[in-house]
Amino acid sequence: MNLSFKEDHISQIPAFMLLQKLGYTYLTQEEALLLRGDKTTGVLLEPVLREQLKNINSISLLGGKVEPFSIQNIDNAIEAMRNLPLQEGYIAGNGYVYNLITLGKAMEQRIDGDKKSYTLNYIDWKNPRNNVFHVTEEFTVTRTGVNDTYRPDLVLFVNGIPLVVIECKRPDVKNSLQQALSQHLRNQHEDGIRALYGYSMLLLALSNNEAKYATTGTPGKFWSVWREQYADKIEEAEFEQRMVSFINTPLKTTDRDKLFSTRFKYVKQYFSEQEMQG
Repeated sequence: MNLSFKEDHISQIPAFMLLQKLGYTYLTQEEALLLRGDKTTGVLLEPVLREQLKNINSISLLGGKVEPFSIQNIDNAIEAMRNLPLQEGYIAGNGYVYNLITLGKAMEQRIDGDKKSYTLNYIDWKNPRNNVFHVTEEFTVTRTGVNDTYRPDLVLFVNGIPLVVIECKRPDVKNSLQQALSQHLRNQHEDGIRALYGYSMLLLALSNNEAKYATTGTPGKFWSVWREQYADKIEEAEFEQRMVSFINTPLKTTDRDKLFSTRFKYVKQYFSEQEMQG
């Protein structure tokens, strides 16, 4: 079959394939919704977050003794991440999340009769491989005060927290990159899905070989064009060679089967053939 200019052909599927090679686990829409408690009002993958808070956190004591954080403190950490102070504005809420993921949250815990405050982290910055990464598509979120939803094309999660939102547009549409950017801006209106953008640390607008990026709340005129930085032509050539080799590396069979198991099943043969051709 010939490649069409559908968004999933030209943009979404290649993005998923690349992200899987980078270590992201693909979630179908149904899996992502289940991890949200079957509610489109919530955006955290709370079972993932809960498990990761347990896995990446512990309390080191004198003598080499290590204690886990209490279940109550894990619950409190999830509650702190869930309840953004959006009444102060979603930009303030975004800053609140930034502080949580970069600084962690102080939790009081009594150990051997001694009550002290210990820092619980949401992301393991020292050992990135200890974190878990997920990506899903058409992430349906209920709009504020409206009986309707918006569906960003791709959302990327770290430890169950939605930190990246991506809008992809087909390149044959006029001003396609601007359209992707405009959707981000629309989504951040008061009647949009600020409940999601309160968590996002990076926004991307994509159209084939074009891209712009920004942080939450950035006006359209201040979005930056994505450019790779190179020290010289040799470094640029080496980087491009590595990227081509990486992109042309076939997906693991289990990852490919998962990606093309539901909505993208009808183009599985096409992309399998493309991988074989390199």
